[in-house]
Amino acid sequence: MAGTSRLIKLNNKTLVRCCVALKAVYRSKLALIFNTGKFRLNNIQQHLSCCDLCAANVGASYFQEKRLRQALLCQHCINDLPFFKQDIINGNLLNWPTIKQALPNIHFEYLFALSPYIYPFNIWLAQMKYLGRFELANLFASLLYAQWQKTMESTLIPPADLVISVPLHVKKWQVRGYNQAHLIAQDFAQQLALPYEKDVIIRCKHNQSQIGKTGSQRRKNLANAFKLKQGLASHIKHVIIIDDVVTTGTTASEISKLLKSAGVEIVSVVALCLTLPKSKSSTKA
Repeated sequence: MAGTSRLIKLNNKTLVRCCVALKAVYRSKLALIFNTGKFRLNNIQQHLSCCDLCAANVGASYFQEKRLRQALLCQHCINDLPFFKQDIINGNLLNWPTIKQALPNIHFEYLFALSPYIYPFNIWLAQMKYLGRFELANLFASLLYAQWQKTMESTLIPPADLVISVPLHVKKWQVRGYNQAHLIAQDFAQQLALPYEKDVIIRCKHNQSQIGKTGSQRRKNLANAFKLKQGLASHIKHVIIIDDVVTTGTTASEISKLLKSAGVEIVSVVALCLTLPKSKSSTKA
């Protein structure tokens, strides 16, 4: 009887050790699945998806020598997108005299955009903003990441310390249910392995729509519309502001002033699109 008890205790100890070992194996398997799951899911989506523009199979896609984490466009349609030629302007649209003249009184140093506000980006942005096409955020972030990384390799733009997005007022957020700039920014920051803070700047004034307003009207409409919710760490000297479309630069400029009052030295505005100024002399960069 005593021998049986000892055997049972021994078996219990062995069982516990086996359980511990199995848990360790289980955790390692979970970690492997978690780390590779997104990549595998993206691969599956790419092979099952049809291109948003031409309906061809999507497959693997590349932009600026980087594989894109997206499953909406085929390689041919990506190649045909109306991108700005960043090498001509050294990755900064403020180097384009027409743009610099059209954006007076700005408080940011770099303006980066993928494309003019034209087809198909204008259609996609409207769909994301008003029809809830959240999957477009991943496409936009992937394209921005690839182009931004390429630009950083060939220009003297200093490395960024923080990514933020243009905030929505809470009333507009309650109506729409989401902030499209936030969705793009958090994916963009993740791909860049940079910290992202969505609440550094808050919108405290519920403004009228900016659509159709001139630059001076926009500046008046946005006066005191934002405030700094929290201080910034002393090492944060270069901040990226993510927006969907830049028109007059007023929104980004107001946020830039607040950031610089908190010790930031360089502000880069990174947007999907730039609305080109209406001028006969305007030419695509």
